[in-house]
Amino acid sequence: MTREHLSICCAALVVALAPASIVGQQVSLWLTKPDRSALLQKQTDSPSFSDGGAAGQVIDVDDKHRYQTIDGFGFALTGGSAQLIAHMDAEPRSALLKELFSTEGDGIGVSYLRVSVGASDMNDHVYSYDDLPSGQTDVKMEKFSLAPDQADVVPVLKQILAINPKIKILASPWSAPLWMKTTGVARGGVLEPEYFDAYALYLVKYIEAMKTEGIAIDAVTVQNEPLNEKNTPSMLMLESEQADFIANHLGPAFKKAGIKTKIVLYDHNLDHPSYPLAILKDKKASKYVDGTGFHLYGGTVDAFDQVHNAFPKKNLYFTEKSVTEHRGGSEMHIAQPVAKIVIGAMRHWSRNVLLWNLAADPQAGPHTNEGGCAGCYGALTIDGNKVMRLLAYYTIAHASKFVPDGSVRIDSQPSDALPNVAFETPDGKAVLLVANTGNEQAEFGVRFRGRIFKTSLPAGAVATYVW
Repeated sequence: MTREHLSICCAALVVALAPASIVGQQVSLWLTKPDRSALLQKQTDSPSFSDGGAAGQVIDVDDKHRYQTIDGFGFALTGGSAQLIAHMDAEPRSALLKELFSTEGDGIGVSYLRVSVGASDMNDHVYSYDDLPSGQTDVKMEKFSLAPDQADVVPVLKQILAINPKIKILASPWSAPLWMKTTGVARGGVLEPEYFDAYALYLVKYIEAMKTEGIAIDAVTVQNEPLNEKNTPSMLMLESEQADFIANHLGPAFKKAGIKTKIVLYDHNLDHPSYPLAILKDKKASKYVDGTGFHLYGGTVDAFDQVHNAFPKKNLYFTEKSVTEHRGGSEMHIAQPVAKIVIGAMRHWSRNVLLWNLAADPQAGPHTNEGGCAGCYGALTIDGNKVMRLLAYYTIAHASKFVPDGSVRIDSQPSDALPNVAFETPDGKAVLLVANTGNEQAEFGVRFRGRIFKTSLPAGAVATYVW
């Protein structure tokens, strides 16, 4: 082949590999306004890409720079949430679950759930899967039973899996069975070291029992809020205890049982990154750990970076934050939670975002007494068959509907005025989530592969752009 022929072939190859021009391509725009005049509403006057420039601010989206893979977005399916859903009539329950977990039609495509191992504080009573009379023990888990979850949690999960078989499930214990604790009561207390092996076996039994029901547990956190003794139930577990438990009991127990469920440590606020860092520095414990879970009732999302920078091969998860709107207010202040939580966590390496919790009744129940959350209204208010969608619902929906499991975060220009985050989906679509946290309408452009579309966003509004 001559040099001239080679040049022609190379030029043809470059043309073949070059991305198709996006000039004229229309962008789908989904909008939520704080006055509720648009609630995750697809706009008919969508923008399109052009060769022209844009005055003012421009958000550059660059799909050449890629970051973490996304596992999904969703909520905590507490025992109380499952109870309210299970008690709905069959037809409205089916319609609600399809809306939540399907991507067809009005479905918002929730792709990640958090469940409690035993009761959480959003259950109507405290229970474990191995409750015994005072003075008795069961270190071999011979009396273990998933029965307390068979009425509501398991049936609802099965219905969800029928809609989305790939949904990821994170399981978190609020407490060990009471007979394993120093206090013998639900609120507070510490796991007795002599029962570390029994508690590891308890978690093994739970994962195996759920698998028997056709429910795969993708990941388990060792202890919900291990520095919080105020919930009912709850249990204190310091980092030295958690490191010991993972290294010498839970990790080996999972390995022996052939369990592939990921182990996620900490599962508490961003104001104590020293807790997960101490365990990740423990090589014996760290080898069993997939990553760290964080809540956002204290601290800032910058703590994600501290852990990521120290241990870049370990994953990060956003496992809890309650988003509650002012009940009876005329406005829904969506820009702040989307910016702070969804955009914030995604821009700081989290693979998921989970809000607390999926559903509550009009009185914020059911919840436990003397330590249950009396103000956790969650994403939905369910009153019999009547369903009201709240701020948390739309906060997650603006991501979950458009960014499925397996998407990858791509680079986008950071902005204090217009917080944003961008993704590439498995089918090659680009998704840009933007929140206008300012007090005035914003006019701006979005630049992608050298082309720009112009758009605007009302004050306090949130938009998802897809192309």
